[in-house]
Amino acid sequence: MTTEDDRYAIRPGRSSDASELARLHASVQLQEVTGGRPHPGIAAWVEDLLDGHPAVVPDDFLVAEDSATGRPVASLVGLRQDWGLGGIRLPVAQVELVGTAPEHRGNRLTERLFAALHRRYAADDVPVQVIEGIPYFYRRLGYDYALSNDGAPTVPATALPNSSAPTMRPATVADADDLAAIDRQLVHGDALVCPRDAEVWRYEMAGRRPDDQAGRTVVVPALDGAVRAYLVYAPRMSAAGELTVVAAACARPADWPWVADAVHAHLGHVGRQHAAALGQPFTGVRFLLDPDHPLVRLGPPGVPRRRRGWYARTGDPAGLLARLLPLLRDRWRAADLRWPEPTLTIDTYGRAARLDFTDGEPTAVTAVRGAVSPSTDLRTHAAIPPGVLLRLAFGHRTLSEVLDDWPDCLVRDRVTERFLTAAFPRVPVRVWPRN
Repeated sequence: MTTEDDRYAIRPGRSSDASELARLHASVQLQEVTGGRPHPGIAAWVEDLLDGHPAVVPDDFLVAEDSATGRPVASLVGLRQDWGLGGIRLPVAQVELVGTAPEHRGNRLTERLFAALHRRYAADDVPVQVIEGIPYFYRRLGYDYALSNDGAPTVPATALPNSSAPTMRPATVADADDLAAIDRQLVHGDALVCPRDAEVWRYEMAGRRPDDQAGRTVVVPALDGAVRAYLVYAPRMSAAGELTVVAAACARPADWPWVADAVHAHLGHVGRQHAAALGQPFTGVRFLLDPDHPLVRLGPPGVPRRRRGWYARTGDPAGLLARLLPLLRDRWRAADLRWPEPTLTIDTYGRAARLDFTDGEPTAVTAVRGAVSPSTDLRTHAAIPPGVLLRLAFGHRTLSEVLDDWPDCLVRDRVTERFLTAAFPRVPVRVWPRN
């Protein structure tokens, strides 16, 4: 008797899979946009990921192969990248292109692909995985809404300056070093970011196929000398007539007022150009930025919009906290706090992290077995579900907010609460993932 496990083999991707995977994903992704036809932008994206992407190799794909035909019938890809927070490097894998051919659905292929992916990242010490996707679906696979990356108001086209003077110019590969230098500065700021090095910037500007769905337009201020700011947006208007901005950064905070003016004038000009060329109304600009982003604060008022949620997962809470330990130490020092005990144990209901202290300062994080009943265990200082820990680590929620919203998030006493409040402040999320 043949079982579903016998019928399908889960294996790493190969460069020879490019045409099959491009065909598969073009036929199952964004079908609401194409009316059921293959999506050329998705096909180009898959081909780019398997052909020269600076952060992806074919092995980063996982493929479910039909043993009867030898053809891929489901797959996903993990895009490895380093995010930065307060000078800390945080390895993250962004999961993309999760898809199954319709005739093979119902065979737990997505579940099996994710299980293989999680085993891979556990072995490779990648503590965090993130994904955008179907509401609620990825909760079933251990993910939780723990991150938001937008929420800025949508600015109507009528609120943008009506100027034809060039304020921004297309970035070129010659600007890559300057753009990478801006991102290196961002890593040491107070926001969660996804920095690009010069190689990745060159790829963003000149390495993709023209139809690549993940391609973006990069522009910089039209000034002589070094590039000290950038703007990144989707090259095409949405069906609703909106331009979508995904990233904006400035090397010197004092430059933001004039950079913001230049950016908004540019977006108005580009939107009207698109409208004239397509015969489609330009309705406004959708900023996939946090509401406190300088570009948003210094721009025209817009229509408030609910934040999107990103799923996130960690299979290694102690490893995540160990990565963040220097940042936690700095935050406790800034708050003039010293822990009064040799250890502080955070239980995540199954696994626990023990933080060791010397003279009140943290020195190490060790993974230990969780308590049977963390709420009553005398060695446990805080019980925090894994998804809630990610909300705190990413600065998406403060401790007081999660204590209000999650009854199973518990702290032993006021001293613990004070320490964890200082450890996990709210931070801006300004991540443009490397896809």
